[in-house]
Order: sequence, then C-alpha cells, then structure tokens
Amino acid sequence: MAASRLSLALLLVLAVAGRAAAQDYDFFYLVLQWPGSYCDTKQSCCYPKSGKPAADFGIHGLWPNRDDGSYPQNCDPNADFDPSKVSDLLSSLRAKWPTLACPSNDGTTFWSHEWEKHGTCAEDIFDEHGYFQAALRLRDQLGVLRALTSAGVNPDGGYYTLAQIKNAISKGTGFEPYVECNTDEAGNSQLYQLYFCVNAAGDSFIDCPVLPNSKPCGNRIEFPAF
Repeated sequence: MAASRLSLALLLVLAVAGRAAAQDYDFFYLVLQWPGSYCDTKQSCCYPKSGKPAADFGIHGLWPNRDDGSYPQNCDPNADFDPSKVSDLLSSLRAKWPTLACPSNDGTTFWSHEWEKHGTCAEDIFDEHGYFQAALRLRDQLGVLRALTSAGVNPDGGYYTLAQIKNAISKGTGFEPYVECNTDEAGNSQLYQLYFCVNAAGDSFIDCPVLPNSKPCGNRIEFPAF
C-alpha cells in the first residue's frame, strides 16, 4: 500500500512538473500588421494567390512571451503544421492572416512558421486548431481599424502623432498597444505593427507586463493607403 501511494505521488509530481515545463511563458503578444506599410518599402510585397487582402490589420502572430522579455521558440519539433487540421479556418486565415511575402504563395509557409516557432510553445493550452482559432477571435474582438477611423486616423497617406494613434486605439478597444513603425522608400516613418498583450490562458487582453524591444517610432507617423 505504501509503495502504491509512493508511486501515485511520484506520478503526480511528474505530471505537475511536466505541465510547468510546458508552460514556459507568462503572456502572449498578439501582433497585428498594416499591409500598406509592409508593402510600402524597398522590398515591396507580393499579394497571396487568393488575391489582394482587404485593407485591414492582419495577424502577424500570437507569440508566447516571458515577463523578462525573453520568449520560447520551436518547442516541439514533432508538431509540424498540418493544413488539414485548420481546414475549416482556411478562408478566415486567408482573409485575416494573409501572407504578403514574395514570391506569391497560398499562406501555408507563413502559417507553418508561426505555428512551429510560436504555437508549439503553447501546446499546454492550444492544439494547432485552437491556436489559430484563438488568434482570429482575439483579432476580431479588437476592431483596430474601426477604432482608428472613428477617431479620424485614416489610412490615406496622412501623418499622425504617436499619441493620436495610441489614444484612438485605446479609446476604441480599451487597450493601449505598443506601436512599431517601419520606413517607406522615402525614409518616412509609417505605422507598421501593433502589439497587444493577452493573458497566459490566451483568452483575454491585459496590460502589457513588458514592451517589445524595437526601434521607437518618431512623432510624425504616416498611415499609408493599401
């Protein structure tokens, strides 16, 4: 009996330890990308085989991160991306998680990279289908473009301050994003990516515990058309 209780206790310890090791992160970044800024660069872009995406913020990724700013990656080499597991989501992925990389492709390479590098590090809460479904749901919940245009911040090639962009999104979504800029061919700073923080359960937005380490935007930011 004592040996049996000991074995059971050991199994419980191993199970808890395994789960703790699996969740090697504290929160997620949901990263949204403006397609006009991706394309308006020296490297340009290629529309996916499904055609030009809508002029809206697309998903770049849902990335597990740690509170110290580091992040896990490529956590399960045996969990290759399988398009058949997200067959019911493919139309949504093409519309809301489009690839703009060259040469033109169907998005599979992009989604495969995101799942294998980032999604596999959250297998304690998501399988492949759940990972993509969660990112799509979170993106739709925000309504970022609507928040911006409602405040008069429009993707028409105009220039805005960082405060205008942050305030518009905060007012419209309830959360302030980290704003990342890139530069167009003329060297102008433009609105490129938005980072929102999501809790470790992957289901609710939170205030960011740490911000990404990227080049800060200037105070004159172009919002290019797409």
